Amino acid sequence: MASRPVRHLISLDDLTDEDLRHLIERGAAFSANTASAGTAGPGRPLDGLVTGIYFAKTSTRTRTAFSAGALRLGGGVVTYGPGDLQLNTGETSEDTGRVLSRMLDVLVARTAGDPAEMRAWARQGGMAVINAMSADEHPTQALADLTTLLRHFGRVEGLRVLYVGEGNNTAAALALALSRFPGVEFELRTPPGYGLTAPVLEKATRQAARSGAVLRELHTMDGLPGGFDVVYTTRWQTTGTSKPDPRWRDVFAPFQVRAELWEGSPKAVFMHDLPAHRGEEVTAEVLDGPTSIAFDQAENKMHSAMAVLEWCRAS
Repeated sequence: MASRPVRHLISLDDLTDEDLRHLIERGAAFSANTASAGTAGPGRPLDGLVTGIYFAKTSTRTRTAFSAGALRLGGGVVTYGPGDLQLNTGETSEDTGRVLSRMLDVLVARTAGDPAEMRAWARQGGMAVINAMSADEHPTQALADLTTLLRHFGRVEGLRVLYVGEGNNTAAALALALSRFPGVEFELRTPPGYGLTAPVLEKATRQAARSGAVLRELHTMDGLPGGFDVVYTTRWQTTGTSKPDPRWRDVFAPFQVRAELWEGSPKAVFMHDLPAHRGEEVTAEVLDGPTSIAFDQAENKMHSAMAVLEWCRAS
Protein backbone atom coordinates (compact mmCIF):
# COMPACT_ATOMS: atom_id res chain seq x y z
CA MET A 1 0.00 0.00 0.00
CA ALA A 2 1.12 3.56 -0.63
CA SER A 3 2.67 5.25 2.37
CA ARG A 4 0.70 8.47 2.12
CA PRO A 5 -1.37 10.25 4.76
CA VAL A 6 -4.92 8.97 5.20
CA ARG A 7 -7.87 11.22 6.01
CA HIS A 8 -11.49 10.12 6.30
CA LEU A 9 -14.68 12.00 5.50
CA ILE A 10 -17.59 10.29 7.20
CA SER A 11 -19.24 13.39 8.63
CA LEU A 12 -18.74 17.10 8.18
CA ASP A 13 -17.74 16.97 11.84
CA ASP A 14 -14.54 15.30 10.62
CA LEU A 15 -13.53 18.60 8.99
CA THR A 16 -12.07 21.66 10.63
CA ASP A 17 -13.30 25.02 9.35
CA GLU A 18 -10.02 25.25 7.43
CA ASP A 19 -10.54 21.80 5.90
CA LEU A 20 -14.07 22.72 4.82
CA ARG A 21 -12.96 25.94 3.19
CA HIS A 22 -10.03 24.19 1.48
CA LEU A 23 -12.29 21.52 0.00
CA ILE A 24 -14.83 23.92 -1.47
CA GLU A 25 -12.11 26.22 -2.80
CA ARG A 26 -10.31 23.25 -4.34
CA GLY A 27 -13.55 21.97 -5.86
CA ALA A 28 -14.22 25.41 -7.30
CA ALA A 29 -10.71 25.48 -8.74
CA PHE A 30 -11.24 22.12 -10.45
CA SER A 31 -14.53 23.45 -11.81
CA ALA A 32 -12.96 26.66 -13.08
CA ASN A 33 -10.09 24.78 -14.74
CA THR A 34 -12.52 22.49 -16.53
CA ALA A 35 -14.66 25.41 -17.68
CA SER A 36 -11.71 27.37 -19.04
CA ALA A 37 -9.48 24.63 -20.43
CA GLY A 38 -11.62 21.52 -20.67
CA THR A 39 -9.37 19.67 -18.24
CA ALA A 40 -9.28 19.02 -14.54
CA GLY A 41 -5.98 20.82 -14.15
CA PRO A 42 -2.39 19.62 -13.84
CA GLY A 43 -1.13 16.69 -11.84
CA ARG A 44 -2.13 13.12 -11.05
CA PRO A 45 -2.32 13.05 -7.25
CA LEU A 46 -3.95 9.59 -7.22
CA ASP A 47 -1.37 8.01 -9.50
CA GLY A 48 -0.78 4.44 -8.29
CA LEU A 49 -3.76 4.46 -5.93
CA VAL A 50 -6.92 2.39 -6.22
CA THR A 51 -10.36 3.69 -5.20
CA GLY A 52 -13.18 1.30 -4.40
CA ILE A 53 -16.69 2.54 -5.18
CA TYR A 54 -19.28 0.62 -3.14
CA PHE A 55 -22.92 1.63 -3.50
CA ALA A 56 -25.48 -0.48 -1.67
CA LYS A 57 -28.13 2.02 -2.82
CA THR A 58 -28.84 3.55 -6.21
CA SER A 59 -26.84 6.52 -7.42
CA THR A 60 -26.30 8.41 -10.65
CA ARG A 61 -24.43 11.58 -9.73
CA THR A 62 -22.36 10.61 -6.69
CA ARG A 63 -21.21 7.26 -8.05
CA THR A 64 -20.27 8.75 -11.41
CA ALA A 65 -18.66 11.78 -9.77
CA PHE A 66 -16.27 9.74 -7.64
CA SER A 67 -15.54 7.20 -10.39
CA ALA A 68 -14.81 9.85 -13.00
CA GLY A 69 -13.01 12.01 -10.47
CA ALA A 70 -10.63 9.24 -9.42
CA LEU A 71 -9.83 8.43 -13.04
CA ARG A 72 -9.23 12.09 -13.91
CA LEU A 73 -6.80 12.32 -10.99
CA GLY A 74 -4.81 9.37 -12.30
CA GLY A 75 -6.13 6.63 -10.02
CA GLY A 76 -7.67 3.25 -10.68
CA VAL A 77 -11.26 2.33 -9.82
CA VAL A 78 -12.94 -0.88 -8.65
CA THR A 79 -16.74 -0.75 -8.42
CA TYR A 80 -19.17 -2.81 -6.34
CA GLY A 81 -22.94 -2.90 -6.62
CA PRO A 82 -25.39 -3.91 -3.87
CA GLY A 83 -25.09 -7.62 -4.65
CA ASP A 84 -21.35 -7.89 -5.24
CA LEU A 85 -19.78 -8.23 -1.78
CA GLN A 86 -19.87 -11.26 0.51
CA LEU A 87 -21.77 -9.17 3.02
CA ASN A 88 -24.77 -10.72 1.29
CA THR A 89 -23.66 -14.23 2.21
CA GLY A 90 -23.00 -13.56 5.87
CA GLU A 91 -19.48 -12.18 6.03
CA THR A 92 -19.25 -9.62 8.79
CA SER A 93 -18.84 -5.97 7.94
CA GLU A 94 -15.67 -5.89 10.04
CA ASP A 95 -14.09 -8.72 8.04
CA THR A 96 -15.10 -7.05 4.78
CA GLY A 97 -13.41 -3.85 5.90
CA ARG A 98 -10.26 -5.71 6.95
CA VAL A 99 -9.96 -7.30 3.52
CA LEU A 100 -10.72 -4.16 1.52
CA SER A 101 -8.26 -2.09 3.54
CA ARG A 102 -5.45 -4.42 2.43
CA MET A 103 -6.24 -3.91 -1.24
CA LEU A 104 -7.71 -0.42 -1.62
CA ASP A 105 -6.34 3.03 -0.87
CA VAL A 106 -9.76 4.73 -0.76
CA LEU A 107 -13.28 3.37 -0.25
CA VAL A 108 -16.23 5.55 -1.27
CA ALA A 109 -19.37 4.00 0.24
CA ARG A 110 -23.10 4.62 0.16
CA THR A 111 -24.99 2.47 2.62
CA ALA A 112 -27.90 4.79 3.55
CA GLY A 113 -27.60 3.16 6.98
CA ASP A 114 -25.78 3.84 10.23
CA PRO A 115 -22.42 5.57 9.61
CA ALA A 116 -20.94 3.47 12.42
CA GLU A 117 -20.22 0.82 9.79
CA MET A 118 -18.02 3.27 7.90
CA ARG A 119 -16.32 4.29 11.14
CA ALA A 120 -15.39 0.66 11.69
CA TRP A 121 -13.93 0.40 8.20
CA ALA A 122 -11.96 3.60 8.82
CA ARG A 123 -10.26 1.98 11.83
CA GLN A 124 -8.72 -0.73 9.66
CA GLY A 125 -5.62 1.24 8.76
CA GLY A 126 -4.36 2.51 5.41
CA MET A 127 -7.67 2.89 3.56
CA ALA A 128 -9.37 6.29 3.49
CA VAL A 129 -13.17 6.05 3.87
CA ILE A 130 -15.55 8.57 2.29
CA ASN A 131 -19.26 8.70 3.14
CA ALA A 132 -21.19 8.98 -0.12
CA MET A 133 -24.45 9.09 1.86
CA SER A 134 -25.65 7.58 5.09
CA ALA A 135 -29.08 7.73 6.69
CA ASP A 136 -28.31 10.83 8.74
CA GLU A 137 -25.99 12.89 6.55
CA HIS A 138 -24.84 13.42 2.96
CA PRO A 139 -21.56 15.27 3.49
CA THR A 140 -20.24 15.14 -0.07
CA GLN A 141 -23.51 16.65 -1.32
CA ALA A 142 -23.00 19.66 0.93
CA LEU A 143 -19.46 20.06 -0.40
CA ALA A 144 -20.79 20.05 -3.96
CA ASP A 145 -23.46 22.57 -2.96
CA LEU A 146 -20.98 24.97 -1.36
CA THR A 147 -18.62 24.54 -4.31
CA THR A 148 -21.52 25.61 -6.53
CA LEU A 149 -22.27 28.63 -4.35
CA LEU A 150 -18.64 29.69 -4.40
CA ARG A 151 -18.45 29.32 -8.18
CA HIS A 152 -21.69 31.24 -8.78
CA PHE A 153 -21.45 34.01 -6.18
CA GLY A 154 -17.71 34.12 -5.54
CA ARG A 155 -18.40 33.65 -1.83
CA VAL A 156 -20.37 31.69 0.72
CA GLU A 157 -20.26 34.25 3.51
CA GLY A 158 -23.31 36.47 3.77
CA LEU A 159 -25.56 34.48 1.46
CA ARG A 160 -29.24 34.04 2.27
CA VAL A 161 -30.35 30.49 1.52
CA LEU A 162 -33.91 29.17 1.68
CA TYR A 163 -34.37 25.41 1.93
CA VAL A 164 -37.89 24.06 1.28
CA GLY A 165 -38.80 20.43 1.94
CA GLU A 166 -37.94 17.50 4.16
CA GLY A 167 -35.20 17.83 6.77
CA ASN A 168 -33.39 14.82 5.30
CA ASN A 169 -29.70 13.92 5.11
CA THR A 170 -29.07 16.56 2.43
CA ALA A 171 -30.69 19.26 4.57
CA ALA A 172 -28.70 18.06 7.58
CA ALA A 173 -25.42 18.33 5.72
CA LEU A 174 -26.32 21.79 4.39
CA ALA A 175 -27.15 22.99 7.89
CA LEU A 176 -23.91 21.62 9.31
CA ALA A 177 -21.87 23.25 6.51
CA LEU A 178 -23.54 26.62 6.01
CA SER A 179 -23.71 27.32 9.75
CA ARG A 180 -19.92 27.63 9.80
CA PHE A 181 -19.80 30.67 7.48
CA PRO A 182 -20.12 34.21 8.89
CA GLY A 183 -23.14 36.19 7.84
CA VAL A 184 -24.98 33.27 6.24
CA GLU A 185 -28.73 33.19 6.83
CA PHE A 186 -30.05 29.68 6.36
CA GLU A 187 -33.81 29.34 6.65
CA LEU A 188 -35.48 25.94 6.46
CA ARG A 189 -39.18 25.54 5.80
CA THR A 190 -39.92 21.88 6.50
CA PRO A 191 -43.27 20.04 6.74
CA PRO A 192 -44.57 19.40 10.28
CA GLY A 193 -43.01 16.19 11.59
CA TYR A 194 -40.36 16.14 8.86
CA GLY A 195 -37.79 18.63 10.08
CA LEU A 196 -34.15 18.32 11.00
CA THR A 197 -33.39 15.90 13.79
CA ALA A 198 -32.86 17.49 17.19
CA PRO A 199 -29.12 16.63 17.35
CA VAL A 200 -28.45 18.17 13.93
CA LEU A 201 -30.49 21.27 14.69
CA GLU A 202 -28.74 21.75 18.03
CA LYS A 203 -25.28 21.27 16.55
CA ALA A 204 -25.90 23.60 13.61
CA THR A 205 -27.38 26.24 15.93
CA ARG A 206 -24.28 26.12 18.13
CA GLN A 207 -22.03 26.44 15.09
CA ALA A 208 -24.04 29.40 13.81
CA ALA A 209 -23.69 31.17 17.15
CA ARG A 210 -19.94 30.65 17.01
CA SER A 211 -19.48 31.76 13.39
CA GLY A 212 -22.00 34.60 13.23
CA ALA A 213 -24.43 32.79 10.94
CA VAL A 214 -28.21 32.64 11.45
CA LEU A 215 -30.19 29.40 11.32
CA ARG A 216 -33.98 29.18 11.44
CA GLU A 217 -36.41 26.32 10.92
CA LEU A 218 -40.17 26.76 10.59
CA HIS A 219 -42.86 24.27 9.64
CA THR A 220 -45.08 26.49 7.49
CA MET A 221 -44.75 28.44 4.28
CA ASP A 222 -46.63 31.38 5.78
CA GLY A 223 -44.84 34.65 6.43
CA LEU A 224 -41.92 33.86 4.15
CA PRO A 225 -39.52 36.81 3.88
CA GLY A 226 -37.96 37.82 0.58
CA GLY A 227 -34.47 38.69 -0.51
CA PHE A 228 -33.02 35.18 -0.69
CA ASP A 229 -30.02 34.49 -2.90
CA VAL A 230 -30.79 30.78 -3.21
CA VAL A 231 -33.90 28.60 -3.12
CA TYR A 232 -33.05 24.93 -2.58
CA THR A 233 -35.18 21.79 -2.47
CA THR A 234 -34.77 18.02 -2.62
CA ARG A 235 -37.13 15.28 -3.75
CA TRP A 236 -39.76 14.30 -1.25
CA GLN A 237 -39.00 10.57 -1.28
CA THR A 238 -35.35 10.18 -0.26
CA THR A 239 -33.30 7.20 -1.43
CA GLY A 240 -33.81 4.16 0.78
CA THR A 241 -36.54 5.68 2.95
CA SER A 242 -40.29 5.49 3.29
CA LYS A 243 -42.83 7.51 5.23
CA PRO A 244 -45.13 5.90 7.76
CA ASP A 245 -48.02 8.34 7.19
CA PRO A 246 -50.00 7.20 4.12
CA ARG A 247 -51.18 10.80 3.61
CA TRP A 248 -47.75 12.38 3.77
CA ARG A 249 -48.14 13.94 0.32
CA ASP A 250 -50.94 16.14 1.66
CA VAL A 251 -48.54 17.42 4.33
CA PHE A 252 -45.82 18.11 1.78
CA ALA A 253 -48.01 19.74 -0.89
CA PRO A 254 -47.75 23.34 0.45
CA PHE A 255 -43.96 23.02 0.31
CA GLN A 256 -43.72 22.63 -3.45
CA VAL A 257 -41.26 25.12 -4.99
CA ARG A 258 -43.16 27.22 -7.52
CA ALA A 259 -42.37 30.34 -9.50
CA GLU A 260 -44.30 32.45 -6.98
CA LEU A 261 -41.39 32.17 -4.56
CA TRP A 262 -39.38 34.45 -6.87
CA GLU A 263 -41.80 37.35 -6.37
CA GLY A 264 -40.01 38.16 -3.11
CA SER A 265 -36.57 36.96 -4.24
CA PRO A 266 -36.28 37.95 -7.92
CA LYS A 267 -32.50 37.46 -8.05
CA ALA A 268 -32.45 34.03 -6.40
CA VAL A 269 -31.01 30.98 -8.14
CA PHE A 270 -32.61 27.57 -7.80
CA MET A 271 -30.71 24.50 -6.57
CA HIS A 272 -31.72 20.85 -6.32
CA ASP A 273 -29.54 17.86 -5.44
CA LEU A 274 -31.33 15.70 -8.06
CA PRO A 275 -32.94 13.46 -9.11
CA ALA A 276 -35.99 15.68 -9.40
CA HIS A 277 -39.65 14.80 -9.73
CA ARG A 278 -41.24 17.63 -11.70
CA GLY A 279 -44.69 18.39 -10.41
CA GLU A 280 -43.91 17.15 -6.90
CA GLU A 281 -41.24 19.04 -4.94
CA VAL A 282 -40.66 21.51 -7.78
CA THR A 283 -42.47 22.60 -10.92
CA ALA A 284 -40.91 22.07 -14.34
CA GLU A 285 -41.12 25.84 -14.84
CA VAL A 286 -38.62 26.36 -12.02
CA LEU A 287 -36.32 23.37 -12.54
CA ASP A 288 -35.94 23.99 -16.27
CA GLY A 289 -36.15 27.77 -16.05
CA PRO A 290 -33.49 30.48 -16.27
CA THR A 291 -32.89 30.71 -12.52
CA SER A 292 -31.98 27.03 -12.19
CA ILE A 293 -28.34 26.06 -11.67
CA ALA A 294 -29.24 22.50 -10.64
CA PHE A 295 -27.31 20.88 -13.47
CA ASP A 296 -24.21 23.00 -12.83
CA GLN A 297 -24.59 21.81 -9.24
CA ALA A 298 -24.70 18.19 -10.47
CA GLU A 299 -21.51 18.67 -12.50
CA ASN A 300 -19.83 20.15 -9.45
CA LYS A 301 -20.32 16.85 -7.66
CA MET A 302 -17.42 15.56 -9.74
CA HIS A 303 -15.24 18.58 -9.04
CA SER A 304 -15.91 18.42 -5.30
CA ALA A 305 -15.39 14.63 -5.35
CA MET A 306 -11.97 15.24 -6.87
CA ALA A 307 -11.19 17.70 -4.07
CA VAL A 308 -12.19 15.13 -1.45
CA LEU A 309 -10.20 12.31 -3.07
CA GLU A 310 -7.13 14.50 -3.32
CA TRP A 311 -7.50 15.65 0.29
CA CYS A 312 -7.96 12.11 1.63
CA ARG A 313 -4.82 10.73 0.02
CA ALA A 314 -2.65 13.70 -0.93
CA SER A 315 1.03 13.38 -0.09
